[in-house]
Amino acid sequence: MTRIILVRHGQTEWNRLERFRGRADVPLNATGLAQAQDTGERIAASASAAPQWRPIAVYTSPLSRAVRTAEAIARHFDLPVQVHSGLVDIDYGQWQGLSPSEVQDRWPDEFRRWYEQPHLARIPGGEALADLRQRGMAAVAEVTERHPGETVILVGHTVINRVLLLGALGLGNDRFWRLRQDTCAVNVLEAEAGDYTLVTLNDTCHLAAAG
Repeated sequence: MTRIILVRHGQTEWNRLERFRGRADVPLNATGLAQAQDTGERIAASASAAPQWRPIAVYTSPLSRAVRTAEAIARHFDLPVQVHSGLVDIDYGQWQGLSPSEVQDRWPDEFRRWYEQPHLARIPGGEALADLRQRGMAAVAEVTERHPGETVILVGHTVINRVLLLGALGLGNDRFWRLRQDTCAVNVLEAEAGDYTLVTLNDTCHLAAAG
């Protein structure tokens, strides 16, 4: 059995202001940096108490907000951060950098479909959830096969993390909005024989003190 600790990156200004981020390399803001530090300390404390929390490897999306979060975790274990392109955020195409209201004004039908039928949405010039899920689950399978019986950390984004969790649970992409992934949320999955068990979902208790 491989234990997967799936983490979302810390807060950025585009999270705070609500803009479609996608492949834009938006850095962590001051809150996000603090969240990343808190997350690293939480995982380190858990590893001290329970050996199954101690990672053998840390993988991350190539975007800096994820890399910085991964580094804040990896330093507690003297591990290198390994970039994996399969964990990169969704390609928002022509929506990238725009606010929801700007997208709604320019693409009202597709905007409504994104929030009401995300599995059917076609983002102009962007990536469909089905394609994102295929590459994301392939990345998880690859890492799991590489580390049988070990613990690994994956640092991603709200969209990729949601579809990975849906894939692990065998749920359709139509349930995309029924899962939450807050900044620096921690999720835990156990992978065995190509199947997954969800242990922890969207845990942000380690951020409570920081608000």
